[in-house]
Amino acid sequence: MFVFDRDPSAYRHWKLSFAGPVATLALDVDEAGGLVPGYALKLNSYDLGVDMELHDALQRIRFEHPEVKSVVLTSAKERMFCAGANIYMLGFSSHAWKVNFCKFTNETRNSIEDSSRHSGLKFLAAVNGACAGGGYEMALACDEILMVDDRSTLVSLPEVPLLGVLPGTGGLTRLVDKRRVRRDLADLFCTNADGVRADRAKAWRLVDDTAPPSEFAAKVRARALELAAQSDRPDDAKGIALTPLNRRIADGRIDYDWVEVEIDAANRVATLTVKAPEAAPASAIVEIVATGDAWWPLAMARQLDDAILMLRLNALEIGLWVLKTRGDAETVIAADAALAANADHWLVRETIGLLRRTLARLDVSSRSLYAVVDEGSCFAGTLAEILLAADRSFMLDMSAADESNARPEIRLSPLNFGTYPMVSGRTRLASRFNDDAVAEVLRGRIGAGMDATAASAVGLVTETPDELDWDDELRLAIEERASLSPDALTGLEASLRFAGAETLETKIFGRLSAWQNWIFNRPNAVGEKGALKLFGTGSKAAFNWERV
Repeated sequence: MFVFDRDPSAYRHWKLSFAGPVATLALDVDEAGGLVPGYALKLNSYDLGVDMELHDALQRIRFEHPEVKSVVLTSAKERMFCAGANIYMLGFSSHAWKVNFCKFTNETRNSIEDSSRHSGLKFLAAVNGACAGGGYEMALACDEILMVDDRSTLVSLPEVPLLGVLPGTGGLTRLVDKRRVRRDLADLFCTNADGVRADRAKAWRLVDDTAPPSEFAAKVRARALELAAQSDRPDDAKGIALTPLNRRIADGRIDYDWVEVEIDAANRVATLTVKAPEAAPASAIVEIVATGDAWWPLAMARQLDDAILMLRLNALEIGLWVLKTRGDAETVIAADAALAANADHWLVRETIGLLRRTLARLDVSSRSLYAVVDEGSCFAGTLAEILLAADRSFMLDMSAADESNARPEIRLSPLNFGTYPMVSGRTRLASRFNDDAVAEVLRGRIGAGMDATAASAVGLVTETPDELDWDDELRLAIEERASLSPDALTGLEASLRFAGAETLETKIFGRLSAWQNWIFNRPNAVGEKGALKLFGTGSKAAFNWERV
């Protein structure tokens, strides 16, 4: 079983250093350090293990180094920035591995842009050598790109002419949507395997600026400091340590302090339960900082994020995730109040950012999501976002004569109205109703406990079986969903979850789910005579010339 957490003391591929407000992440890939055997990570190419380290490093910059205001992504190798995803790894990997790898890499790149938008953390790509494919896509995720002009360094997206596939981590979308590259020049660039040098790269908007080798380091440092000056991250705050996750893996279970996962392999279902804090978490900022990564919103977010990743990579046949919560809704509402009251503090802002990205990771997972609101549930505030992420929701309708406290309720908080936007930019409430005005009306229900009757009346749940029918109706719904074609469900869910206008992120994930998913199965790429399979052998690919 593969795990995602890493520790800087054991990094094999990245060198992380700090100089005042600037952090430098230098890629220095260990060729023999592939996540699985069978390929060498030559030319600073990367696999999933390299990106796991990058994900960890970014989290540590966010939480352990609040004094950092800008990050320089560069290479520690001579004349080689990054050759992109390792081709030999892609060539022999399973289809599912390739798509999982691309999705996680996309999310890591998107998180860079998310931090720039919301946390004041700016990113500069210092391209100090050959930069191809996914290496250039990593640079594209940064706020700016500075390229060395040594008459030999090139940037390129050579996937189409060399491999018969598409750039896998947003390269095409960022070229035209983010960098506003002219369409014909983008077409020329993406079908030219040789790439372009610094002068043309700047003229075409592929990079922001260039510098000769003698001036490059000084220009990178100066620009990184200028970007840092735009940030509102604190100058002298003390960070908090991200301690190792307390993850317990046993037969059919992955357990954390606040998250539990039970896997029913026979029925292809996983039940993911998030637990509320046992008491109201710290609310004063001094206490929050003192609590560190044990503060419930942060601890829960880290554990939920890890659980999602673990299920996506290690439980491929588990097609339905049943989402549950347990605990006292009052403590969740108290946690939301603390998040809202301290939202301008760097630590709380970063915690909100992690929650936002974790919930977005749930949205783009190619799994069916059913929320179950039963006895002991606490779908309140932030945890109500899990319910709103679901494709369907089932709420137990207990008898109105039952006056016990066990009757399940749903409660909204102010954080459900914009704090955790989806990658589409809309709230989950607005996306659920496909109507911002209807979602806005629910502000009037903030704080009110809604039982099955009330929740159904305002459209927050799909079905409300009573106690007599509950077990059978839930069982039948789960069995029916698990019996459907996983490929069709992936397409269905991706189409329905993101109603409304597209964003850069929804375009990237939509193209990954559709185009790249399809291309990775076509013989022109992965057949015995496909371009991806034959790369590096000296043989020419044999294409099926039908346009489909």
